[in-house]
Amino acid sequence: MEARVGMVMEGGQRTLNADGVTAKFLVQNTHQLGTLHQLLAGGIAGAFSKTCTAPLARLTILFQVQGMHSEVAALRNPSLWCEASRIINEEGFRAFWKGNMVTIAHRLPYSAVNFYAYERYKNLLHSLMGENVRGNSSAHPLVHFFGGGLAGITAASATYPLDLVRTRLAAQRSTMYYRGISHAFSTICRDEGFLGLYKGLGATLLGVGPSIAISFSVYEWLRSVWQSQRPDDSTAVVGLACGSLSGIASSTATFPLDLVRRRMQLEGAGGRARVYNTGVFGAFGRIIQTEGVRGLYRGILPEYYKVVPSVGIVFMTYETLKMLLSGISKAY
Repeated sequence: MEARVGMVMEGGQRTLNADGVTAKFLVQNTHQLGTLHQLLAGGIAGAFSKTCTAPLARLTILFQVQGMHSEVAALRNPSLWCEASRIINEEGFRAFWKGNMVTIAHRLPYSAVNFYAYERYKNLLHSLMGENVRGNSSAHPLVHFFGGGLAGITAASATYPLDLVRTRLAAQRSTMYYRGISHAFSTICRDEGFLGLYKGLGATLLGVGPSIAISFSVYEWLRSVWQSQRPDDSTAVVGLACGSLSGIASSTATFPLDLVRRRMQLEGAGGRARVYNTGVFGAFGRIIQTEGVRGLYRGILPEYYKVVPSVGIVFMTYETLKMLLSGISKAY
């Protein structure tokens, strides 16, 4: 899901994304970087990764929304190459980055809210479970798990309008109903009311728990197996490999919810009639009835193709920025 869910670990930051796209493992020393520098480095790394993989992200969205309307349903099963060629021929090469500015604008506030909320929820859970939990290593995963989940829900809800606008801009083909970010916001509020900016939020929040559970458990299991078999391997290599595989597992399990979320985000867009009037579960039923179970996985291939490059780009960018910011901090 594009609404990201972060899980920040003591002594390091591991961001497990609930958009089914990427599981990112970022190793950091919290004593080397202050909170502001952590947020800045993480936000820039995330934005750069999103920009690099934006063409695949847009292809995913275009495939996901096929079948909503009759003129789109005519493109039953186009290949990635055919759809990419259509974009270049009809919309131009720059169209692969439609909506990417909203994605970049989304990263820093999302990271800030997620980071702040996690610290608050972590302290709350510590107080509820008792002070002795701080020294209990077996309780830490539970605190991180629930703290990360609650922080992800909070950040996703706070920044959700940006995610919806991004979807609407990226889903536009040759006909341009929304001319930009501000025009999209004003048009949605005018045509659909303020709550129109939160269409599909229910599907997003439903996916948070399963996504974190799958990402967390798969990542930890893979890491423990890897380290037991190959204890001398680089921590960075283990993190990247396990992060990629846990991202693929999470993507596969939660992709149907992500597809429903995308379609609900487009409900009423451009003055079109509503398609799904019975909520999240009604949308599931209608998609299965009209498109079959395979319809719930439209766009899964470009989603898979994003995982490894996204993890690698984030990791390398973050580590580079961490070194630069640490050097600047020491210089002053």
